Amino acid sequence: MEKLEGKVWKFRDSIDTDVIIAGRYLRTFSLDDLASHVMEAEDPNFAENVDEGDIIVAGWNFGCGSSREQAPVALKHAGVSAIIAKSFARIFYRNAINIGLPVITADVTAEKGDEICIDLEKGVILNKSTGSEFKIQPFDNFMLEILSDGGLVKHYLKVKESQ
Repeated sequence: MEKLEGKVWKFRDSIDTDVIIAGRYLRTFSLDDLASHVMEAEDPNFAENVDEGDIIVAGWNFGCGSSREQAPVALKHAGVSAIIAKSFARIFYRNAINIGLPVITADVTAEKGDEICIDLEKGVILNKSTGSEFKIQPFDNFMLEILSDGGLVKHYLKVKESQ
């Protein structure tokens, strides 16, 4: 997996799945509809201003609340390439990995609009706007393969097809 680079969207502690995508939007099967409402409770302009490759930096307990799978799906479909937070709700973390959305547990100093670069293989996050570098646990090859393949199911199908 190559390096991930994008601008930062900064969010607070305890962003729950209802903040990520409100329950009233869960009746749709359209990923475009879900993505158009992602994070609107926290930042009404997020969906229209997020760019492909942007990165969320958040505090503690990101993705808490209900276990709705649509939360990481909506973020990924909106263009978010990774989420860095001090901690994640366990089920959100698993759901994100399952769809190929990198989630990184780290305490990173960054502000909205900063440009950052993440090297999952080397275990380094660089805030290009400030020059600050942060060490993280490098992702192992198996996890990198899952993420590169677009998630757990796609990875499984790729492995099964090659046998």
